[in-house]
Parts: sequence; C-alpha cells; structure tokens
Amino acid sequence: MKHLKQADEKMGRLIAEFEKPEFKKDLNYFEALVRAIVYQQLSGKAAATIYKRFKNLFIKNKYPSPIMVMERSHEELRSVGLSNQKASYIHNIANAFYTGAVPKDINTIGDNEVIECLTTIKGVGPWTAEMFLMFTLNRPDVFPVTDLGIQKGFQLFFQLDKLPRPDQMIKNAEPW
Repeated sequence: MKHLKQADEKMGRLIAEFEKPEFKKDLNYFEALVRAIVYQQLSGKAAATIYKRFKNLFIKNKYPSPIMVMERSHEELRSVGLSNQKASYIHNIANAFYTGAVPKDINTIGDNEVIECLTTIKGVGPWTAEMFLMFTLNRPDVFPVTDLGIQKGFQLFFQLDKLPRPDQMIKNAEPW
C-alpha cells in the first residue's frame, strides 16, 4: 500500500479513503480452490448454500480430503447443486492434490509457477489461479486484468468511457 501511495498521487488519495484490508492466509489450499470453483459465477448467497451442502456430504466439522471427494460420485456432487462442469472440476482438483500435481509447498514457488501449476488442472483458469495467489497465498503483486470487477474499477478510477483492454490496464499500472 505504501508503494502505491507513493507511486500514484490519485491512487494514494483513494487508498486513504479506506481502512487497510486484513488478509488471512488460507492454509488449506485444496479447500481454497474448491471454494473458488463453487463460488464462480454465482451470487454469494447461492454459492454459500451450495458450498454448505457440499461440505455436509462429508464428516461434520472437518473439511474433506481430496480422496474423500474423489470417492464421491459425480451424481453425489451434482445433488448439492453443483453444475456438471463444477462437479467435474472439483473431482479434477481433488485428483491433482491427491496425486501431488499440486505440491504441498506451493506457497514457496513463484507466482508464474503457481499459475502454470494450477492451470494444468482442467477447470482452473488464469482468473482462479490469480485469485488463489491473492487471497490464499497473500501475494501482493498480482494484477488480474481479465477480472470484470477490476476492469470496472479501473474504468471508474481513470474515468474511461468504456472498459479498458488488459494491455491498456498493464500500461497504466506500470508506476504501481
């Protein structure tokens, strides 16, 4: 935050208007990715309901392990309200953690390597990997230029008539 305030006066004024966010590191990487898939493209309320039902398929008060998820059928995952694709993606994520395709020490590798590793899992795209970097690993130097919310915020901040292209955003953000 300090760097942003110093690098851009306008950004500094904007930052001063808000309290500093507190990010808690999520140590269950499997849970974080499953939650990200469930919540994608749904309202918060609908996603929370489906996510709760998903967790209730398993032992109460304990998050399921990848093998526990893999043991559930596609139909069982669908029964909690997951779409066909999301049920498949969650199975893919469980398999990737179970087989070690996602290393236990993923927090020790660089941002690009994390994105590369996660996007090899069918159903995990660049956006999900970038959100994982920001909100699970608390990586500060991530700029998800394809995120619609970020694009809209950028449009407001720079008073643009239309949504910016990712390359425009990167160019404008260079001082940051």
